[in-house]
Amino acid sequence: MISRIVLGVVLAIVVLTVGPGTYIYLDRHQSKIAVAPEKPTAATPRPSAFTLPGTLYVAQSGALYSLSSGRFHQVTSEAGWTQPSLTPEGDLLAVKRSFLYSDVYVLNPFGTVLRQVTNNSVAHPKNADPGGYHWSFYPRLSPDGKTLWMSYDQPKFGYDVVLSVWAMPANGTIKQGRLWTNAADYTGGDTQPVPMPSGGIIYTRYTYGPDEKLIGQLVYTNHVYSAGRALTTPSEDCEQPALSPDGTQIAMVCSYEKQISELTIASWNGSTLGPLRAVITDQLVAQPIWAPDGSGIAYLAPGSPNGPFQLWWLPKAVYAPPPPPSIPPVTPGGPHNGPLPAPSTGPTPAPAARMQVTTNLGLDATSPMTWGG
Repeated sequence: MISRIVLGVVLAIVVLTVGPGTYIYLDRHQSKIAVAPEKPTAATPRPSAFTLPGTLYVAQSGALYSLSSGRFHQVTSEAGWTQPSLTPEGDLLAVKRSFLYSDVYVLNPFGTVLRQVTNNSVAHPKNADPGGYHWSFYPRLSPDGKTLWMSYDQPKFGYDVVLSVWAMPANGTIKQGRLWTNAADYTGGDTQPVPMPSGGIIYTRYTYGPDEKLIGQLVYTNHVYSAGRALTTPSEDCEQPALSPDGTQIAMVCSYEKQISELTIASWNGSTLGPLRAVITDQLVAQPIWAPDGSGIAYLAPGSPNGPFQLWWLPKAVYAPPPPPSIPPVTPGGPHNGPLPAPSTGPTPAPAARMQVTTNLGLDATSPMTWGG
């Protein structure tokens, strides 16, 4: 979780420049901090501790860290880095947040800058007005690696800043980009686009529901500058979509307009979302992500009441238990003499429970994680 000081600075910046919606919404899903968190590298798990598959990238206090083989490695300095995502080549897309703007960069896995994608500090030549700066967030590449999706604050008028979803050539510039969504004013706008293998995107649209409360809603669109099709209802109040490796399920966080955030799963057939199924209802869940091998879901949640956000692991057996074993049919006249023996009445082993992977960190709950095999 963001420390109290950093959270205050971030909120002050965003309220003044990006619009209140997104970060106010996220702020009401943060827990308070009592003790300063350790750096992930100082809190490296023991080699014998539980390890996640592949390499997971997280953000804390403006730095990016990788977690592989049970150990954290610092990828960048603490310089405003957040919201990593992987490219097909194994490099990182990441956002570097400054005081009045943010930009997207391409980094290698060791944190070396390979390319600056946007240059939002020079949107206006003289920059006399802070409203002339721009913000880019949540960069993601399409599955074919050709299109870069992001939330970008254009169009805007002075300080009325709303994030909309943009698409641009992966090796091009934002001047070659196209506006894809029409965000609502004074909401925070459209965020966290997730490209779909079949084309189009699922993203979070922040808007005001029928009761005038700010809510999140998952939306699917495959047309430029369209209203899209809502996948969740305003009352479900869902955000932070994540696509499973096989493309058949969506994990998300749903709050039902309350001070909760449930880890929720639904089937996905490429155009339609199935019924929502809550799998964790007693934690303040943020930023779920599927393991690349499909073995489970990682997410962020406080390790204790009023504590900072930690990394948690939910094995697949918890949310997708195997079907009960079938009993072979009896063939008339077969070799059985008398009735089949009764099935065993012994206890059925319970599926492995969720696991807290870290205990004393303060991971950035507004930053999606990214995971490579």
